Amino acid sequence: MNELETCDIFCSVVDNYGDIGVSWRLARQLANEHGVQVRLWVDDLHSFGKLCPEVDAALDEQRCRGVDIFRWASNSFAPHPQPLSRLRARGVADLVIEAFACKLPESYIEAMAAQEHKPVWLNLEYLSAEDWVEGAHKLPSPHPRLPLTKHFFFPGFTAKTGGLLLERDLLARRDVFQADFTAQKAYWRSVGVPERAAGELRVSLFSYENANVEALLRAWEEGATPVLCCVPEGRVLPQVAACFAQAAGKAGDTWQRGNLHVHVLPFVEQERYDELLWACDVNFVRGEDSCVRAQWAGKPFIWHIYEQHDGVHIQKLRALSGLYGTGVPAATHQANEALWLAWNGEGDIAEAWRAFAAQRVELECHARAWSAKLAANNLALNLLDFSREVGRIRAFEI
Repeated sequence: MNELETCDIFCSVVDNYGDIGVSWRLARQLANEHGVQVRLWVDDLHSFGKLCPEVDAALDEQRCRGVDIFRWASNSFAPHPQPLSRLRARGVADLVIEAFACKLPESYIEAMAAQEHKPVWLNLEYLSAEDWVEGAHKLPSPHPRLPLTKHFFFPGFTAKTGGLLLERDLLARRDVFQADFTAQKAYWRSVGVPERAAGELRVSLFSYENANVEALLRAWEEGATPVLCCVPEGRVLPQVAACFAQAAGKAGDTWQRGNLHVHVLPFVEQERYDELLWACDVNFVRGEDSCVRAQWAGKPFIWHIYEQHDGVHIQKLRALSGLYGTGVPAATHQANEALWLAWNGEGDIAEAWRAFAAQRVELECHARAWSAKLAANNLALNLLDFSREVGRIRAFEI
C-alpha cells in the first residue's frame, strides 16, 4: 500500500468534549487537507453536537464538513450488527485509528484480519510532555492471536513525538485576526461583550470544577487592574455563579464586583473558540484539546489538567511546564509554573496570580515564539507519513 485513501477513526467520548474534540479535528484535517475519505465512529453524538452544531444526534449516519459520521452504538457493536454491512460498501479502511485506546469492536478487528492487505492500525494516545513518550512513540503491539500489528502514536511537543494537530492556515488566520482591531471589535460584539476599557485585562476561563475559583475571582476583584473574565457555559460556571450569589448561570449573564466583570458566553463550536483564545490576553484552559489551541493562540495560558486519583497529573503538568519554560528567564518560568500548580491545587492562587501578572509581558513574547517552534511538528502529516511507511513495509513483505 503506497497511498492511504480511506481512514476509519473510532472515538468513545470519555471527557465530554476532549476526546471527540481531538478526533473531530483530526478527521477534518485528513479529509479536507489530505484528501483521505474518513469515517468517524462516535458513541456520543450529543456531546459531538456541542462542538459541531450541524451534527444531528438522532441520525445513525450523516456527512458533515467532508467527513462521514456514524453512530457507534457500543464498543462491541453487539446490539447493532448493521455497521458491518456498512463496511462492505467501502470495506475496511486503509488506515484504522482507535482514539485514546478506545478498544475496537471485535467484529471490526476480525474484518481487518481477513484482509489480504492488512490495514495500518494506530492507537492515537493521549498528549503528554513526559520523557518516556519519546521511547514509546511508534512502538508495535502484535495482536495475540491474529495476523495484525497495532502501533502506538503519541502526540507531543518534541521532534521525537507525533507533534500536535495544526490546520494548514491556522497561524496565518490567527495573525490576521490579532492584527485587525476592527475584526476583534466585531468578534466581541458578536458574543455580547463590550469594547475594551483602557488598561483592561481580558481573560477566558474554561475549566473543570476547581476549588480555587472563588480565590482567583477575589484576587481579580481586589486587584489594581480591571479584569473582564469570559466564562463559556460549562462545568465551572455554577461555581462562578455561586461567587456572585447566583444559583446558576447562562449565556448572556453579566456580573460585576470591584475591578472584576464576568460575562457568560455560550458554548461554541471549535472555530469560534479559537477566536476567543486569540482575542483574550490570558487563557485558562482545560484538558488536552483546549490546551493545544491555547498554545496556537500565542497568548499566556494556564492549564487545568484532568485530575487523576494517584496524582500523576501533577507530574504531567510539571513535564509540560519544564518544556514550556525552556529558554525564558528563571523568574518568568517560576511565575508561570507557580500559577499552573496553584490552579491545580498546589499553592496559593492569589499570590501566584500576582507573580504571573508581573511577568505577563515576558510571557506574551514567549507564547508567540513557542507556537512558532511547535508548528514545525504537525501531527496529521507525521501520522500519514508513518502510516505510509508501515504500509510500504507490509507491501514489500507480501
